[in-house]
Amino acid sequence: MLIDELISKEFPLDEHMIYLNHAAVSPWPLRTSNAVKAFAEENTQFGAQNYLSWLETENKLRGQLQRLINAPSLDEIALLKNTSEALSVVASGLKWLSGDNIVSSNEEFPSNRLPWLAQAKHGVEFREIDIVNTDSPEQALIDACDKKTRLITISSVQYGTGRRLNLEIIGQFCSSNNILFCVDAIQTLGALPFDVQAINADFVMADAHKWMLGPEGIALFYCKAATRDLLELHQFGWHMVKDVGNYAAKDWQVADSAQRFECGSPNMLGIHAFSASLSLIDEIGINNISKLIFNNISYIIDNIKNINGLNFISPIKKPHFAGIVTFNIEAKEMTELYAKLMKKKVICANRVGGLRFSPHFYTSQNKIDKGLEVLLSII
Repeated sequence: MLIDELISKEFPLDEHMIYLNHAAVSPWPLRTSNAVKAFAEENTQFGAQNYLSWLETENKLRGQLQRLINAPSLDEIALLKNTSEALSVVASGLKWLSGDNIVSSNEEFPSNRLPWLAQAKHGVEFREIDIVNTDSPEQALIDACDKKTRLITISSVQYGTGRRLNLEIIGQFCSSNNILFCVDAIQTLGALPFDVQAINADFVMADAHKWMLGPEGIALFYCKAATRDLLELHQFGWHMVKDVGNYAAKDWQVADSAQRFECGSPNMLGIHAFSASLSLIDEIGINNISKLIFNNISYIIDNIKNINGLNFISPIKKPHFAGIVTFNIEAKEMTELYAKLMKKKVICANRVGGLRFSPHFYTSQNKIDKGLEVLLSII
């Protein structure tokens, strides 16, 4: 099926709505909605009679995620509740020494700040490096490291500005200097190609509900096999043991795989929905998706850059932007402008002092034109 036909079929959004907020929460594709309905109906009629088939869907999802990030094996894929939980698993799992430091940026979402700041109780310093006022944010992070740096944690794409970093540069530095590398990839997965091996990542995490078009409440956590044993576990239950299903066992060992981070019953509803969403990404192809997203962002930049008083908060040159463009307009109150856009069904976000537009691959230029018409009519 052609991409245009798939888009028409899979995204029957309200025709009066212009959805430019995929960096927050994405609408579901039709197949995802249908998967949830089918799963609910199955539960209503048969309960857990078909649980073994549910486990097949769970394993399928792990395979889809493994391919999406090019993980070496399924054993490195865990399914957690959200990005915050995964980051907390890493932050609270590492054995810190007083005097250790963590290097990050000054643009991070709270989920990639608070778990690290909480390690101050162990005498750990969290360094928030300015990556805005520099020609090379990657080098700024590297220059902030010293012999006491245990970990660099960074978002692959910043949630507010949409700033995209060259993760290979950072990952190579970390690998060469015995520093752990943690990547919050929530603003990349499902939008751009991503390769955990190419960037030498130790930990990668991302919720389903943004660019991967899935539901809230389920997330990917990648943990490199070589670093798995570095994380001390703080959550325990029946699902994280090696001998899963042997409920009478008195002796137990944690699972050899990343399943050790999944302490209890899996989110089967979320698993069915997430797998359905990723099947669409597989069908379209991540390279096709990223090309369409880049085209949309470039189109927005080209069509707003001459608005009087407009200032870009986002980088506007490749390869520094991704699926987000954020801007403000002089002499305009952004909170008020945001409220007016939302009232007119231009769904966007108010972030870092500006308006944030984040179209996905299926967002048509016709829809973007209508959104920009509304913006111009307001200002």
